[in-house]
Amino acid sequence: MTLLTVEAQEPTSPSGVLRQSLDDAWWTGPMLAPSANTLPRGHFLIEPYLYDVTTQGFFNSSGTRVRVPHENSFGSLTYALYGVANKITVGMIPTFGYNEVSNGPSSAGIGVSDLTVQAQYRLHLFREGSWFPTMSIAMQETLPTGRYDQLGNRPSDAFGAGAFTTTPAFYSQTFFWLPSGRILRMRFNVAPSFSRSANVQDVSVYGTSAGFRGQAKPGQSVFVDAAWEYSVTKHWVFALDATYRHQGNTRVTGYNFSDPSPSPPTQFNSGSTDAFGLAPAIEYNWNSNFGVLLGARVIPAGRNTALTITPAIAVNLVH
Repeated sequence: MTLLTVEAQEPTSPSGVLRQSLDDAWWTGPMLAPSANTLPRGHFLIEPYLYDVTTQGFFNSSGTRVRVPHENSFGSLTYALYGVANKITVGMIPTFGYNEVSNGPSSAGIGVSDLTVQAQYRLHLFREGSWFPTMSIAMQETLPTGRYDQLGNRPSDAFGAGAFTTTPAFYSQTFFWLPSGRILRMRFNVAPSFSRSANVQDVSVYGTSAGFRGQAKPGQSVFVDAAWEYSVTKHWVFALDATYRHQGNTRVTGYNFSDPSPSPPTQFNSGSTDAFGLAPAIEYNWNSNFGVLLGARVIPAGRNTALTITPAIAVNLVH
């Protein structure tokens, strides 16, 4: 995700090498890392993504290798942001999905996922010749608008988590000039998340069955993303995200009333997960305000984490 270029300076020529001007570098943004810059007042950004999360293979759970069914989670999300002041950007991220599974019925149709609203405040703007990057803080709130329980015989109709989630984030962005004179743009973002409890009934995204009544408490998580973009030409850019996510244990507690005899309390834990990922991408920019990105995120199998491959395409428009 990129924003209007307001950081440009005149090019310089150290050691006889003509350095690329920031005005000469057009960006769409890497696949995953949001920009630390904010929109100028009165400007907006629209960036829709289409993607397919393909899950396959095995993951490790308590030392046991567990096979997972093949699944395709088709989805779309759209960044819709507006600059209310030069240092303040607000917006929302609506998301939709459709799940195609191999071990049961697929989704009945396209479903609405949880909605994220956000506000971002820029702390500092990068200036050429300075070591200080562009830095900003953001606050996101994810609203439980997606279906997550009372799923009947279609667990694949789950598109949400049922819990309000708060995500404070720190974003940074800086520029380096390589020996060739071309620009390498780097972003480094950190975003912890804290979720409230969700009331759960019957079949749910949390693995509960018909007759269940109780609560799920998602664990705290943290997402770290380092991203690089190399300006090959004014129009073409190579990008790469390297990510790490830790998801804390989710605890589910309650009772199952489907059994006519008195049942003991139900309690189980998902276990925590650690997932590393890479997301290479290619950007093509028609101009400084309009571009397209094509990439894929790969997360290898790990502890409580299945192998996923997510091809994606995005269009970036800033006005």
